[in-house]
Amino acid sequence: MKKQNYNETGLITADYPVFTKEMKATHKLLIPQMAPIHFRLIVEVFRQDGYDVEVLKNDGPSVVREGQQYVHNDACYPAILVIGQFIDALKSGAYDLDKTALIITQTGGGCRASNYIHLLRKALVKAGFPQIPVASLNFSGLERNSGFRLSLPMIGKALAACLYGDELMALYNQIKPYELRKGETDLLLNVWQQRIISCFAEGKGLKRREMQDIFECMAEDFSKIAVKRTQKTKVGIVGEIYVKYSPLGNNQLEEFLLKENCEINMPGLTGFLQYCISNVSQTISLYGGSELVKNVCRRALDFVVSREQLMVDAIKKHDNLRAPGLFSRTRELAQKFINLGAKMGEGWLLTGEMAELIETGFHNIICAQPFGCLPNHIVGKGMISKLRAYYPEANITPIDYDPSATKVNQENRIKLMIASAAESLRIAKESDRTSGHVIGGAGKDDFLINIKKVTGSLYL
Repeated sequence: MKKQNYNETGLITADYPVFTKEMKATHKLLIPQMAPIHFRLIVEVFRQDGYDVEVLKNDGPSVVREGQQYVHNDACYPAILVIGQFIDALKSGAYDLDKTALIITQTGGGCRASNYIHLLRKALVKAGFPQIPVASLNFSGLERNSGFRLSLPMIGKALAACLYGDELMALYNQIKPYELRKGETDLLLNVWQQRIISCFAEGKGLKRREMQDIFECMAEDFSKIAVKRTQKTKVGIVGEIYVKYSPLGNNQLEEFLLKENCEINMPGLTGFLQYCISNVSQTISLYGGSELVKNVCRRALDFVVSREQLMVDAIKKHDNLRAPGLFSRTRELAQKFINLGAKMGEGWLLTGEMAELIETGFHNIICAQPFGCLPNHIVGKGMISKLRAYYPEANITPIDYDPSATKVNQENRIKLMIASAAESLRIAKESDRTSGHVIGGAGKDDFLINIKKVTGSLYL
């Protein structure tokens, strides 16, 4: 079945195959990879509702090559990678092309991500796959003709999966670098992912009390892993949502940082969801709109916030674990530097996440952004000077990800940041040894001055 589009004069401008309700029983849906821990849970939500889905794992130069061939080079890097990954998979011969469909998100905002679906359809025709239907995953009323539908139970499970994924990611990242028995953290991560999937299959893990129990049990299990707290460089990761979370998009950044003796802190996916929900209310407040929609968004945000609080409280019960910050705190910090009306792309959230990371001790921050992503260059790279003026200890390094950017160059810049952090720590220790100054006490100002001397000389 094909959908026909009409322009203002009534002329047909395009036609493309539509994902119908009947295809749920006949077609395999391919999903591009982004956040591996979260997506393993989310994909099971689709499967348990009857969809045959697969998260793509193909990567390497062929993905970039296919993306560059079928996407204009002015498009942002995530579009090139996602579309390249789809076409590379279709060309692999692993799928029945007459029974395969693709699914892609549409944000509905001013970001170019809203148009990925149209770029993808155009690329499919050019690549020789005009019969492949594309389903839209969106909450903004776009692509209403699609046969792919999110039921309320699916939405509830997907939201719970994001929250569980956030806790698993937070616990994994702070335990993995220090584990005494290698592989134990990965094993426990896998165990808990399987447990959550089983809970969903049984219709459990969604009620408030059930979620609280799971949050607490997860924290309890990770707190019991034997660790050796050696000196590590603490590095936070922020940026455009795809490049921030996707190993394909950021050239396996997390794996590289672990090899460089770093502890990683990456803000959770639920924060981005809350940011998107709150933006709808903010838009109505600034420009007018439906008060009913605004109230629905407020209720939805309250629901997510309450569950997020359960997760944070569960982790805080353990002195050897670090709980992530609440969305309300991120929002509060952001307002010190940027107006909440700045909500294109990752908007004020990106600035707020950098401030939160700094205040929790992660002064070294990688701002991962696609080259040419104007919103992220403004709210990311553009806010660095303002953040460093307020937090002199901040060591923020923007890293551009693009087909023309080499992995070696990216890693060398990150190594400079890590070297800067190590030198700052050495200066602080020397200052403490010779003068008796204590960081955070009487000698804090001297320490910050030394930090600024080092990081200022390496910042680009």
